[in-house]
Formats: sequence, C-alpha cells, structure tokens
Amino acid sequence: MTERARAEGRAGVWSGSWVAERLGVELAGDGTLTGLLGLALRRNPKRAHLLVSNVLGKHVPQSPSVVYGHGVALGRRVRELLGAEAAERAVVLGYAETATGLGHSVADGLGPAPYLHSTRRPVTGVARAGGFEESHSHATSHLLLPEDPALLAGDGPLVLVDDEFSTGNTVLNTVRALHERYPRKRYVVVALVDMRSPADAGRLEELARDIGARVDLVTAASGTVRLPEGVLEKGQDLVARYETRIAEPAPARPSGSVGRVDLRWPGGVPDGGRHGFTAAQRDRLESALPGMAERIAEALPTGARRVLVLGFEELMYAPLRLAHTLEQTTDADVRYSTTTRSPVLAVDDPGYAIRTRLVFPAHDDPADGPGERYAYNVAGAGFDAVVAVVDSAADTSALHAPDGLLARLAAHVPHVLLAVVPSYVPEAPQAPQASERPSMLPEPLRGPDFSSYAPDEVGWLLQDLSDVTLEAPTEEREEAIQSGGAHYAESLPVEYQPSEQYQKLFHAALETSATRLARAVGAVTEIVLAERSPRPVLVSLARAGTPVGVLMRRWAQFRHGLDLPHYAVSIVRGRGIDANALRWLADRHDPADVVFVDGWTGKGAITRELAAALSDFEVSDGITGFDPEIAVLADPGSCVRTYGTRDDFLIPSACLNSTVSGLISRTVLRADLVGPHDFHGAKFYRELAGADLSPDFLDAVSARFPDVADTVDAQAKELLSADRAPTWEGWAAVERISEEYGIHDVNLVKPGVGETTRVMLRRVPWKVLARAGAGADLDHVRLLAEQRGVPVEEVDDLPYTCVGLIHPKYTRGATGADGKAVAL
Repeated sequence: MTERARAEGRAGVWSGSWVAERLGVELAGDGTLTGLLGLALRRNPKRAHLLVSNVLGKHVPQSPSVVYGHGVALGRRVRELLGAEAAERAVVLGYAETATGLGHSVADGLGPAPYLHSTRRPVTGVARAGGFEESHSHATSHLLLPEDPALLAGDGPLVLVDDEFSTGNTVLNTVRALHERYPRKRYVVVALVDMRSPADAGRLEELARDIGARVDLVTAASGTVRLPEGVLEKGQDLVARYETRIAEPAPARPSGSVGRVDLRWPGGVPDGGRHGFTAAQRDRLESALPGMAERIAEALPTGARRVLVLGFEELMYAPLRLAHTLEQTTDADVRYSTTTRSPVLAVDDPGYAIRTRLVFPAHDDPADGPGERYAYNVAGAGFDAVVAVVDSAADTSALHAPDGLLARLAAHVPHVLLAVVPSYVPEAPQAPQASERPSMLPEPLRGPDFSSYAPDEVGWLLQDLSDVTLEAPTEEREEAIQSGGAHYAESLPVEYQPSEQYQKLFHAALETSATRLARAVGAVTEIVLAERSPRPVLVSLARAGTPVGVLMRRWAQFRHGLDLPHYAVSIVRGRGIDANALRWLADRHDPADVVFVDGWTGKGAITRELAAALSDFEVSDGITGFDPEIAVLADPGSCVRTYGTRDDFLIPSACLNSTVSGLISRTVLRADLVGPHDFHGAKFYRELAGADLSPDFLDAVSARFPDVADTVDAQAKELLSADRAPTWEGWAAVERISEEYGIHDVNLVKPGVGETTRVMLRRVPWKVLARAGAGADLDHVRLLAEQRGVPVEEVDDLPYTCVGLIHPKYTRGATGADGKAVAL
C-alpha cells in the first residue's frame, strides 16, 4: 500500500469482503452496518474473525469529527432516553482499552455527567473501587480507580459504554459486580453496534429481572454475524498461512525526522477518565484545546497535508480532542487512530480491514510484563506527519529505542512529532489518624473455646458469632446470590454431620493421600523458609487455608525446630481481606514476614482479590510491606509461584465442611453484625464435636513427615531452581467451559477437585466435568454427585481432574441451563 487512494481502498469495496469470501462469514443487519464495520482475522481459540470499527479510531485512521461525532450523538440519545433530570444525576463508565474515548465522547453528549473508564494499569497509591472480569483475560481485566470513592455510590443512572455489544458477557459481569456493591435502579448500555446472537438477545432482560433494575440499550446499528460450519478451523488455517507471508511492512532504517512538541497541558486536568473526569475539568480542557492545537500546527512541517494523530492504548480521548481541534482549525486532512495491545493479521487488500501492521515493544512498563504492541493502517497510508500522543508514564527509553514506536513510525512517515500529556495521579488520601481507629483490637480466638484445634496451633483473628442464626437452605442462598439480592458471605450453608458412607470415603482418601500431602506440605514450607523469611508469620485464609497453615507450622517445627506464629484471617471475594486483621498483624509483626497461606488454587480469584485488597490497604492506612503472593499446598490453576505441587488431586480437607476445619464455619461479613472496628465473624459448631475429624486429618499427614523428609529435600531443591512463574493456563479452560456450556459467568465455573467438592457441598451443582480416565481422586465427587442427582460428564483435554458447574440462572426447581423447571 503506497498512496492515499490505496490506503482508503477502491471505491465501493467493503473492508470485510476478503474475509467474507474466504470464510463464508456474513454480516447481516441494517443498512448502516457495513459502513461501520469491516472484518479481519486474528489467532484466537474461540473466534477467528474480528469486527473492525471504521468509526472508533482504534485500528482504522478516521476523521476525528466522525469519531467524536458518533460518540456525542449516542450521548445525546441517552439524554433523550433518560430525560433531563435523570441525565443530571448519571455517571458514565467506559471500557478499557477500546472504548475509553468513545465513553468520554458519550459523556460529552450526555451533558455534565462525570466520566470514569476502567483500566488495566494499576496505579500506586490509588485504592480500587471495584474490578470485574472480561471473558478473554487471565487476570482481573478491568480495575476501577476513581479519585472520588463516592463517584459510583450515587443512585443516579449508570451508563456503560463499549464499542461492540456481542455476547454481552462483559456488561453482564460489570453490572452484577457493581450492583452488588453499589445498587441502583437504572442502567443504560451504549455501544456502536449490537451484534448479539438470538441466543444472547434475552440475557439483558433476564439480568434486569434478576437484580430488580431497569436496563436499556442504545446503539448506532445492529445486526448479527452468520458463521458457517467449521469457520473457526478455516480461519485458523488462513491466519497460519498469511502470518508468515504478509505480517507487516519490511523493516526499514528510520528516514523520517522525530521531534517533540510541548502541548502545555493545563495543570490539574486529567489525561483521561482513569481516575474520573468531571464537568469542571471538561470545561478547562475545552478552553485549552485551541492553544494546544495551534502549538501542534506550528510544529508540523511546512506543507504537511495529511496528518495522523496517533493515540496510545487507553489514552484515546485526549489525542481525539487534539485531533478534532486540529482538524477544525487547519487546512490539513487530519486522521486519528491509536496503538493497541490486540494482535491482528494484516493483509494488503482493499477488501480487508487491516492493511498494514507495525509491531513495537510496550513502552509503559505494563503491570502484566513486557509484550508486543501494534499500530495498524499507518504504514503506507500516505501520511506526511504523525503526531504520537502518549502520557508521561509511557515516555520511556523503550519508546525512543531503535525498535520502539517512534523509530517504527519514522521508518514509514517523513515526520514524527511526540506530544506528551502528563499522567494524572490523584493525591494520596491521608491515612486515618490513630484516634479514628479503635484503641485496641481483641486478641485472637483460640481453642478449645473457639475451634477444636490446640491453642498453639492457630489464633483466629475473627469474632465469635456462634450464637447467631446465619444458616439458610442451600437453594435459598443460591437464588439470593445469583439474583444479586445477597452476597455469599452474608449467610452460611446448613452444616451437617457427614454420613457414615462419606466418612469412610474420607478416611480411605486420607490413607491414600497422606504421604502425597506430607510431601507437598514439606515442599511449600521449605520454599517459604528459603525465599520469604527465615521466621515467617503464617497467616491462613480462613477456612480452607487453616489446616494447611497448621501443617506448615508442624513441618517447620519437625524439620527445623521453629515455633512459628500462625493466625487465620477472613478474605471475601468482592469485599477484600479483613483490614482490622491486617492492622492487628502490623501492630505485632513485621508485615514483610507475613506469608498468606491457602489450601489450593482454582482459577485464581482469591489470588487476585488479595493483591487488590492489600493495594487498597496501603492507600487507606499507609502501611506497606505485606506480600500478596499466596503460598498454597496445590496450584492446579498455575496462579501462584509458591506451592508444594501443581497436581490436581484430592486434598481431604476439602471433603468436609467444618468437621475437618476445626469445627469453624466459613467467614461472615454482614453490616449488622460486623462493624467498622470489628473482625469478620464465624461460628464454632461445638455440637458437631462427635463428628470432628480435624485432628485425624492433621495427625495422619504429620505422621508421614519422617518418611518423606529426604524426598521433600529433593523436591524443594528442584522447585527452587525451576521456573515457577504463573501461567494461568487453567483460566483459559474456565473461559471456554463458561461459553461452551452456555453459563456466561466464570464465577459459576469452579475448577479443580477441591473447588468441585465445595460446589457439591455448599452450592447448587448443575453438573460435574471429569477428565477422561480420572481415577480414585474422584471417588468422593462421584459419591456426592450420586447423592445429589448431579450428572458427571467425562471430557477430554481438561487441565483439571474435574470442574464443578454451579447451576446457571438458578431458581428453585431449575434443572436446565435455561433455568426452567422441567419434569424428569
């Protein structure tokens, strides 16, 4: 591709025809759809084709007035839908990275609404107000980091903006997560295109009924993608053939000039909506835009007729508004697009949406590590100059390196200008004064008054709620949790004495696995002692982590004569770790010596929850030093680097509820029971003492310590020298299962033997997926499944021994994925 005519394609050629002809993909919808969207290919195990927007300004350079105009027009439609009064109280939330600029433009069209966009960039010193998953990511994809914590807490409408509404998964995950924490009566979902399939079309209405709120949808166009049989395999074959043939323009020595322009960005105005953007800040930016555009125009080379303003990943709005103002105030033909994390195949054909691709290394020190980044349809597009706009966090040596973005641009464009916008970081709030906290937190609870463990085995940083009735039938809890009417930590499942048959199974499993458990306990303890601290403070995440913490303490005593302190604290998904427990620990121990302990990993939800909670705690209290890395007995999810084994096998402490965990319930966090200066709560089931197997479990494993000592030494040495970096390989399986089985919520997919067991005991199970050929490790799961009438389905290529599926769309009497009761 050379001149402008080639860059924009032959007149009348749709930029999706190349893919459509080769794969038989059909874009069906209203007349505006093909003008808004083209098609491209990417290497993806779920969907080979990619819808490429012509008006978003991400992959395809476009007139900034077109890009901005589409967003503003959608915002005005939302204002008409809500009415003036409700619009005044609305908050707009955009999605990183693709829709950050679109969301901001919608907020401009809506009126004085404050704007916030999610981010994949953690910011030191800024507390998290929430986070939610996007189905294709292995980590918490979206963080919410508002400067004003009250931004999301109002009762006005929440307007959620994304570029494309396809399955609806991301929006559903967002609304559920936010409604749980910040309930409100109205939501509006905004997207450029609605591409939901008929199967997904009703899920938004179902969500609205479940949470008791109104949810509207506003889009610029709608349609569906019709896919023929075998399209995924055909698409993957196409990608494989063309990746080596037409990847990007041949590397060239930079021949263009690289300069810098000082924008004189107005002080105190954020670079975007990562921490919120208010109406007053919008007014200040509007006043400064003409002057900044004038400085860019003056820095452009004489005679530059075709200019690209290139934004940077999440930094979309600031370069869009600069480009828009430049377009309005100069005679140049201005286009706008941004760099991106998304790898897409490039094919130089006018019927294909991605004509060229520039590849360069990430240059903002991303939290998830180094990687490639991309700029599409820039090379060969006939631009006389490119204005690269980045924030100051991304103005690094990698940006200016010989293989960096600036050099890659200069190899294809005569003139490159760098404009740097200062990265906005809110001022850290003052840590609470000592007078604002309780003068003294209580000492830990210990057995035999609380738990059946010996008093020196563990101290529980909890409050005793044994006299409070908290139990509810499993079916009632499940319906309340899935409808958004209750959080799982606000009640407890009914505890029961295990049947004689199940107790026999537990003892048989313990006899079989005790040696294996002892090796894993020894290995993880040795790694902790070698890498974390010679005298660690073990802090178990109650309750699954507590038996493991006790065993690690026993190993340190047996092997090294160490008497390690050991405590149990509460952590709640979506609510974080008990901050009062952290304060108690920081008062009595060096936080750097604290090692958090859990039983096993599933898909890594608690791993991410702990990291986010500790970051929030540093901001709120100014106390640093706690290490978020969890030590676990087994890491089948490959989510941590401190573990005894990555095998997915039966850990008997997962089999039974309180009767193998010191007779302690799972933890409780409810506002009427747990005040701001209280530890989280739990119950001690003294009445189940006759069925208590906690000492049996601990003693059976500890008794094998002498037999495995030499093996543990070798295993620990091997692990210490190995690459133990988390791969999160189990997460991909969870995503795939969620989609294949029509669940569309990764929180209802519980991978691994331990998590599956807990589903069978405490939730409403729908079915169990078992790895073909799995043996005795699944005996207890099969028994539970038989007792509860749950089907067990054998599948191939499962990275876990088994996966438990919680019933989706649960209502009492439901038996199918559609949530409807049917006669069996």
